[in-house]
Amino acid sequence: MTGPLDGIRVLEIASWMFMPSAGTVLVDWGADVIKVEHPVTGDPQRGLITSGLLPGGAGGLNFMMEQPNRGKRSVAIDIANPEGREAFLRLVEQADVVITNYLPPVLEKLRIEVDDLRERNPKVIIARGSGQGPKGPDASKAAYDAAAFWARGGVGVTMPPTDGWPPGQPTPAFGDVMGGLAAAGAVAAALLKRERTGEPSIVDVSLLATAMWQIAPMVIASKLYGFDRIGSGGRGMSPNPGVGTYKTGDDRFLMMMLLQSDKHWADFVTRLGLPELATDERFCDATARAANTAECVARLDEAFASEPLSHWKEAFADFPGAWSPFQTLGELYEDPQVIANGYLPTMPGPDGAEVALVASPAQFDEAAITVERAPEHGEHTELALLDVGYEWDELATLKESGAIL
Repeated sequence: MTGPLDGIRVLEIASWMFMPSAGTVLVDWGADVIKVEHPVTGDPQRGLITSGLLPGGAGGLNFMMEQPNRGKRSVAIDIANPEGREAFLRLVEQADVVITNYLPPVLEKLRIEVDDLRERNPKVIIARGSGQGPKGPDASKAAYDAAAFWARGGVGVTMPPTDGWPPGQPTPAFGDVMGGLAAAGAVAAALLKRERTGEPSIVDVSLLATAMWQIAPMVIASKLYGFDRIGSGGRGMSPNPGVGTYKTGDDRFLMMMLLQSDKHWADFVTRLGLPELATDERFCDATARAANTAECVARLDEAFASEPLSHWKEAFADFPGAWSPFQTLGELYEDPQVIANGYLPTMPGPDGAEVALVASPAQFDEAAITVERAPEHGEHTELALLDVGYEWDELATLKESGAIL
């Protein structure tokens, strides 16, 4: 099946995870994405294994390169070389979209700013990813997601502190992949606008803005109610004991989300083996539970701690209220919903074994995402340049000059 962006060509001049993850979402949606890399260094994320910062694992698979670059074509061009810059601009001429996370001084130095690109292709959509946004005193400041998203964007202070220290970012590229998803959606909207009006857009997405969007309710509430961060608080302070985390007898955890607690309370406590809590005047309705929340939470804690997670999975298997166990990363591979919906598509790894990658979350026409490996450094240089009019002898000259790999 073809994706909704079939026939759209995207030129990606980006590194690490943020905007490359936008590129791979566009691949999942059917676009042809050409990744432009320096002939010598390539995307620095390629070096995480050789630098020792990332274990080789599964037959040498660089999973931090595969996940945000699968399905793309790689063209190795030195844009700082005048002949390389011309080759890059030839690719721009046939592109629908250019996406980048290069800092403004770099774009200026390479002479590939908006006006430079639009001179060669007036209809090209340009999507820029940044740490702090395209305007203001820090528009050119370097950023990774741990700094611009987690720290500066306020996400970190929405998590309770540990031993007086703010919690560290829970996983690499935590904000990058969210920003990339936002950028991909914005590119799709810009393509629709251009189709309807003929006008190309400049799209800007920052990690700072993505973070604030992610925690928007708390950003608004902080101003209205006069708080700066989320406190740790006690578990017995929640006004609704039906919403919260509970520990099982085998030291696992589950999350209950009974926002309409009266609707589910009798069924909930019966499955817990506490049917008397349905009629106990201290706990029989939401108002009573809010007034006696510490005692209620203590009773629920005791009940959940009496049995292992496997027991509660069975007890709540057909419970109509919202709840879920805290799954380990390994358990995601066995989750029947993950399997049924194809959320972990596979591809052949370097040693021939099947390797699972994570699909971007949107599906079209009920079809699961399929994935192909990320390109080798500069794998498609010659073919891509032949497509835009170069001859083989010209490519040989470009190679000799160092303009291409």
